[in-house]
Amino acid sequence: MEYDELQRVYGREEYYWGTEPNELAEQVVAFAPDRDRPRVVDVGAGEGRDAVYLAERGCDVLAVDVAPNGLAKAERLADERDVEIETRQADVNDLSLPPVDAVYSIGTLQYLRPENRTARFDQFEAATTPGGVHVLFAFVDHPDIPPAPDWGEEEHFYRRGELRSYYDDWELLAEDALVFDDESGGEPHRHAAETLVARKPADE
Repeated sequence: MEYDELQRVYGREEYYWGTEPNELAEQVVAFAPDRDRPRVVDVGAGEGRDAVYLAERGCDVLAVDVAPNGLAKAERLADERDVEIETRQADVNDLSLPPVDAVYSIGTLQYLRPENRTARFDQFEAATTPGGVHVLFAFVDHPDIPPAPDWGEEEHFYRRGELRSYYDDWELLAEDALVFDDESGGEPHRHAAETLVARKPADE
């Protein structure tokens, strides 16, 4: 979705994506470094369902999104759940991260312009502490699946296998390729995507 549409749907009272976490967020809890409060950044936090879940699980969470209406609802959800999160408005193409133990992103990496991906992934990896993890979801190009009805001009598919290519020197903990049904925007459609969980070498 484009920025104005994100602002519009996030400006509603109800939560567009709901308040229950995506199951991929569980991988952060499972694989994040064993620290008292691992520092996690949720890149593209939207309305905060995953960021708040991670805070409930004892993580120190930075929720980043381009849409301030989404971040306002993330803060509201955190207050309702009696946890704290830090929020920051930023475009993923310009985002520089502080030191973190885990990077989590679902539904946002497609906004990274193809010519900007190598530099951004390099920066995200450099900001990650040794032994830290990345838990990522990316929409991929598929010959049998057209773009979703709400796919915007600023969104760009990944080539199949491209996400993995940015992590050649990391330990691969899990990966999956999937096709699934969706009804976001009120019109049934399908997506093709890949997920990846990778750990940074402990000696870097």
